[in-house]
Amino acid sequence: MKKILKNISLFFALIMLGSSCSDFDEINVKPDAFNSDEVSAKFFLTGIQIKLYAPDRYPYWRAQLIHADRYAGHFTFGFNGSWWDDGLGYSYNSGYTDAAYDWLDGYVSGLSVYLNFVKEGGDLENQNYYAIGLIMKGLYYQMYTDTFGMVPYSEALNPDIITPKYDSQAQIYEGVINELDEAMTIIGDQTTTGTGVELLGENDLFCGGDLQKWKKLANTLKLRMALRAMGASGATFAQTAVQEAMQADVLTTESDNALMEKDTDISQWSNAAYGDVWWNFGTGSNWTVGKTLIDYLRKNNDPRLEKYAQPIDGGTVTFTRPTEGDNIALFDKHVNFILQTLDDQDVDYSKTETADQVTITISDAKSFYVGQPTRLNGKIYPYVSEQLFSRPAEIVINPKNQGKEIFPEVVMTAAEGNFLKAEAIVKGLASGDAQTYYQEGIRQAMKMWSVDDAAIDTFIATEAMAQLNGSSEENLMKISVQRWIADYTDGFEAWAVVRDTGYPSELAAGVSDFDIFAGGTLNGAYPQRMRYGTAAYNTNGDNTNAAISEQGADVQATKLWWAK
Repeated sequence: MKKILKNISLFFALIMLGSSCSDFDEINVKPDAFNSDEVSAKFFLTGIQIKLYAPDRYPYWRAQLIHADRYAGHFTFGFNGSWWDDGLGYSYNSGYTDAAYDWLDGYVSGLSVYLNFVKEGGDLENQNYYAIGLIMKGLYYQMYTDTFGMVPYSEALNPDIITPKYDSQAQIYEGVINELDEAMTIIGDQTTTGTGVELLGENDLFCGGDLQKWKKLANTLKLRMALRAMGASGATFAQTAVQEAMQADVLTTESDNALMEKDTDISQWSNAAYGDVWWNFGTGSNWTVGKTLIDYLRKNNDPRLEKYAQPIDGGTVTFTRPTEGDNIALFDKHVNFILQTLDDQDVDYSKTETADQVTITISDAKSFYVGQPTRLNGKIYPYVSEQLFSRPAEIVINPKNQGKEIFPEVVMTAAEGNFLKAEAIVKGLASGDAQTYYQEGIRQAMKMWSVDDAAIDTFIATEAMAQLNGSSEENLMKISVQRWIADYTDGFEAWAVVRDTGYPSELAAGVSDFDIFAGGTLNGAYPQRMRYGTAAYNTNGDNTNAAISEQGADVQATKLWWAK
């Protein structure tokens, strides 16, 4: 018993992450009140779930917002009043990259302790909790390797190895898929983790303790990774994995969604939300919704438009010609670009001009949703008025502790399960009706944002985007774009979709007009990965350099193993 309590003390940082739960409150207040019937791994699972999908504000801001959500084309900075132009993140900055790297690289320590506790022979040995741990490991490694490429995997969880080697993405993908298979075999037909203190229940923020939902989640992740690996060098395991996953259950119905509800009380230094950035720092830290996303929603009459974004503020905006500097010559080009963006999105405005100023007025702004173009640079920054572009919907950016609903963290969804099945069929890797799965994917993606059934039915019945009626490539484009749209607020996965499929193509193409757009470190190319953090070189330099020699230069332009 003393040994168990000593080992459990290693987990107190994780326990604190779940301190809103009554079980955690009791542990924190009276840690000496444990007896052998009260010790369970369930008290530690909550922490590693939160740490992966809603870490503290520092990495949440610098990893999700500054990098993944913006590489995904979902969010943009760079309006006049923002702290940054929208080139932030496209130009390498170790201060921002290190925050993302340190969070993801450091996550493995808590995961390792958990798995060593619950594995066979561990102090809290429990095969069901071990199976869940393997699935958590898969979720983590898919995100981690898809962000940086080669990372430590096979030796990373061994506490006796201080400087683990880096594994290839092929080895990581195959290893994760094998571990997902192991987890699904352990779960079998079981529905719960046990009885009494071993019953997981509400301590599980993803699946509510439902082992069959965990099993579906594991198989959906297996299908995602196997399809992503298809065609990559050495991915000999991928086709078999796709076929196996297609023969088993994936997340397909509304009740299957693995969404982590936001705890509105817990500290932002334990569990952050977008609102912790939006409301804590004034206008300078705010962001707008990307043009590519708004365009797909608006042009296809997608009812998620008003669920994802807010109408523009409109009103009167005056653009004044500068009296000095390079922007004198670019004034007309910059203003015309902004006006053309409004024209492209059918905004009704009046305009007056003088030699030195252009003034526009938008009277009925509530009718218009306008996305801000991605990667606008510092030259055009003075003319990018926030009131001309749509902010995220309130449910995305609502503050904590005010009784307002906050959209949950996306872990894995029924929408994706259906889209992946449709993709496998279109690629000829399985049989079935791709359109049925595709349309069900759309339905589930919309229901997740509380779109009513009538609006969903109308979209599916009337919009060309809802029909897989083109060539294989055209159908794959639609599936990819719908996956990308459904990944809104899950920037890491949305960014992976673009790199994997090449869609939306306007994002994957990067930018070229540097009078308007930020070329960044990549000279306009689309970012393919993030660079390793400073800690990788300081603590594991030899293995980091060995990985670079195999994978390619440690720059954002180096394509990952599976990238299109």
